[in-house]
Amino acid sequence: MEETRTAPPPGSLGLPDVADIGMSAPFRWLALGWRDFMRAPGPCLVYGLCLVVVSGLFVWALMAAGFAVWVLVLSCGFVFVAPMLAMGLYEAGRALDAGERPRLTRMFLVSSAIRRDVAFLGLALMLLYLFWGRIAQLVYGLSTNRAHRTFNDVLEWALNTPGGHGMLIAGTILGGVIAFLTYCLVVVSAPMLLDRRNDIFIATVTSVRSVNRNFAPMLVWAGLVAAITLMSMLCGLLPLAIAFPWLGLASWRAFRELVPGLAPPEPGKG
Repeated sequence: MEETRTAPPPGSLGLPDVADIGMSAPFRWLALGWRDFMRAPGPCLVYGLCLVVVSGLFVWALMAAGFAVWVLVLSCGFVFVAPMLAMGLYEAGRALDAGERPRLTRMFLVSSAIRRDVAFLGLALMLLYLFWGRIAQLVYGLSTNRAHRTFNDVLEWALNTPGGHGMLIAGTILGGVIAFLTYCLVVVSAPMLLDRRNDIFIATVTSVRSVNRNFAPMLVWAGLVAAITLMSMLCGLLPLAIAFPWLGLASWRAFRELVPGLAPPEPGKG
């Protein structure tokens, strides 16, 4: 395991120290996340299955209403809401850190997440999600003059026509920029806000500092999370029942290593 060095005190703003990490850290987080998943597979799997069921019903409703293109748009925007959906998994990671078995009641109702600062973060992510949706709608509208009613029509147009190729390229670039900015704000702040001693300012600034101080490994981490999530979606959502809890627990491990000076409160107390 690589040695972790902490940064010098950042000043009088009350910001916690941020650690320097190596390029292997993202892969270590995945390994630790998988180990945690196997320590409590029951509650984690139920949590993941609930996400899959709700997502599947949402996709079915869009398809039935003839809004197939929105399935693609909103699926790509999943990254914007995933950190809030993973709050229960951060709670599970905190319980495992304390030597306890995660309980579903605490995972579905994280008491320390029911407060103003978490609501502010959720609102910011929702606004970014809606902004991404409008951008995607604009890119789609500028790329074609017809509406595609089925998902197969959307895929055929996107993969086999110049307009579709242009939409994919423009959407990937614009979406990637917005998603990475969101990632910088939330990668550490979401699990950090489980502790009521941290406010939205401290959490988001610490998150940005973590990415800035460890840009290359954090870029690798973002790529791994995106790749695993995308592959799970392409395989029909069901793999998300395992992938989402795995990544949520790994994200907790990432937070604990990036901000090692913060001692987490006892599970359920925040």
